[in-house]
Amino acid sequence: MAHPFLILGAGGHARVVADLLLGQNQQIAGFLDPNASLWGTAWRGIPVLGGDEKLAHYHARTHDLINGVGSIGCSELHRTVFERYWKAGYKFPYLVHIRATMAIDVELGEGSQIMAGAIVQTGTVIGQNVIINTGACVDHDCCIGDHAHISPGVTLSGGVRVGMSAHIGTGATVIQGIKIGRNSLIAAGAVVIRDVPDGVTVTGVPAKERD
Repeated sequence: MAHPFLILGAGGHARVVADLLLGQNQQIAGFLDPNASLWGTAWRGIPVLGGDEKLAHYHARTHDLINGVGSIGCSELHRTVFERYWKAGYKFPYLVHIRATMAIDVELGEGSQIMAGAIVQTGTVIGQNVIINTGACVDHDCCIGDHAHISPGVTLSGGVRVGMSAHIGTGATVIQGIKIGRNSLIAAGAVVIRDVPDGVTVTGVPAKERD
């Protein structure tokens, strides 16, 4: 029998993953969020139980966690929240929306999330704690590193390599065979036609490193 879920965070992304779980008739015990103004409120009957300190009342043997922290403006927090509680022994099951399309041979790491309308094609490998967001298209033989965020409407052509903790902004396009470096940021709407080094931001059509 599946464990009930606790969702870390109570903002927009947390509500999206909660909606995904409700659509699969999963049991959600509540949200945990450090924003005290949310404590005692509820969304669709799911309570905000308090901050992360409330995890002391929920053992890793009885409850699983969902990372509800998005990575826009806080990619480091998205990673550290996952790593902190994963190392403490909690499980983060991967999530696949019922309206996502995913080839049967895709490798999907713990805690990764495939959102509504996303398409993930054959031969793709997705690491831990990755978000493939609404309507994103990941074509064949891509490799997505841990903690990366592929935003809504992104297109990754075949054989793209995305480094750990990279963020690909809404509506960006990456042509085939490109390598995106670790901790890099691809701006919304950018068209990437050459490799992107680690830790840089690129913008525009074609994408160029920001001054």
